[in-house]
Amino acid sequence: MHALTTAARCNNATVSPLGDEAESWQVIGDPTEGALLVAALKAGIEARDREHHVFYEIPFDSERKAMSVVLRGPNGARVMYSKGAPEVILAKCVAERSGGQVESLTDDRRRQIMQSNSEMASRALRVLALAYRDHSETSGNEFEESELIFAGLVGMIDPPREEANEAVRRCRAAGIRPVMITGDHPATALAIARELQIAGGDDRVITGQELDALSDENLMTQVDRIAVYARVSAEHKLRVVNAWKQRGQIVAMTGDGVNDAPAVKAADIGIAMGVAGTDVTKEASDMVLTDDNFASIVNAVEEGRGIFDNIQKFVHFLLSCNAGEVLLMFFAALIGLPAPLAAIQILWINLVTDGLPALALGMEPPERDIMTRQPRPPHEAVITRKRGLLILFHGTLIATVAGLGFWLIYQGDETHLARARAVAFCVCAFSQLFFAIGCRSQRFTMPELELFTNPHLFGAIVVSGLLQLSVVTLPFAQPVFEVATHLSWEWLLIGVLSLTPVTIIEVVKLLRAFFKKETVTVVPNLAG
Repeated sequence: MHALTTAARCNNATVSPLGDEAESWQVIGDPTEGALLVAALKAGIEARDREHHVFYEIPFDSERKAMSVVLRGPNGARVMYSKGAPEVILAKCVAERSGGQVESLTDDRRRQIMQSNSEMASRALRVLALAYRDHSETSGNEFEESELIFAGLVGMIDPPREEANEAVRRCRAAGIRPVMITGDHPATALAIARELQIAGGDDRVITGQELDALSDENLMTQVDRIAVYARVSAEHKLRVVNAWKQRGQIVAMTGDGVNDAPAVKAADIGIAMGVAGTDVTKEASDMVLTDDNFASIVNAVEEGRGIFDNIQKFVHFLLSCNAGEVLLMFFAALIGLPAPLAAIQILWINLVTDGLPALALGMEPPERDIMTRQPRPPHEAVITRKRGLLILFHGTLIATVAGLGFWLIYQGDETHLARARAVAFCVCAFSQLFFAIGCRSQRFTMPELELFTNPHLFGAIVVSGLLQLSVVTLPFAQPVFEVATHLSWEWLLIGVLSLTPVTIIEVVKLLRAFFKKETVTVVPNLAG
């Protein structure tokens, strides 16, 4: 009873009805203190009635790992109630309440209490020690956490959310290393870390005290083998973040309390808890997690990778198309041919025919393997050397089919120039529209991506294709776009040439996947 009384009195949380329903309640304040308060209320112990007032308070501090309040009762008597880490509170106790009597704490009894603490912590329970001291007689150490009477241990469990295991698994598959940093007992932290698969068989657990014994250089060399940090302070968290950064890693740090703010600020990506986070941590962070759910961070990583992929697809498509037009005009001039495209035709292709598919590529859903790729190098450019060569290759394909269509009609006869330009205009436009389908992925073919997973792209291709047909076939548009002729059998040639680049790209994807599947290293069984 004294333990629950201490839990209720040394507490800043409140419990109030949720709405008009008396059966539903909400906790306002720290969740740990809320759990202690609910346990006391279930035993019929009020937190603080009107007869008890807070006379003095020593707030929780990550360095001390304890909190105390002094309450003044109706008769003027003062009582100190304390709670905190078992090893901290027990060191301040000189006696314990047992069987209604106050007895001195022996060394054997202290070892038994700490053994109970370790046993509870190994079951993933967050353990707190509770103690009190009666100040009925004023003394010089009235407001010091000393000469306390041990009231008991209380254990609570904060089970991980159902989606947490899957989120950690996806993190590891994506090349992201989750690390737990907590103020809990090492056994508690390790039990939770193993349940979430954050810690494996070879991973270490280290406490703040052990961390103090390591130099920054030693910590940097060992940090990749440490999965759990327990009983740590704000300074320890900052050292861990800096150690990872010194190894050249991109570090994201989550936090909610004031003591998390320095590490959150120092991390490459600081993430504050939106529900339980303090204003200080939110101000120090780069982003705020509105639902305090780790799975939301993983979902954000997937979304971010998808956005970056789509930026690359967008840029790849536009640069390849523009490269195709430049190469077409350049090589035509180089070999002495007339310009295959008029200026108004190039402008039309760039503004209308290219524009809508490029925007639609920015709305492509993430590829199915996006969370199984390793992170890209931090300083890697949007257009790498490999992608630059690929852009040049794809631009050459577009230029080749457009130039081939122009030559097959022109063949050196000036009387065929208008018709040849109309064919080159259509081949250049339609080949780029079909090319947008090949830009959806560098690895997966169109059937693998499924045809209509990006309806915006196919809508853009249809609209742009109809606009292209209109400027070529409508009589009032033909003079404007210098298409002074009607096409007949040439449409078959246009269709074949326009489909050629995307067909080659898709076939290359199939061949790459086939040879990758067939290339298997066989290790002989030397043991016989």
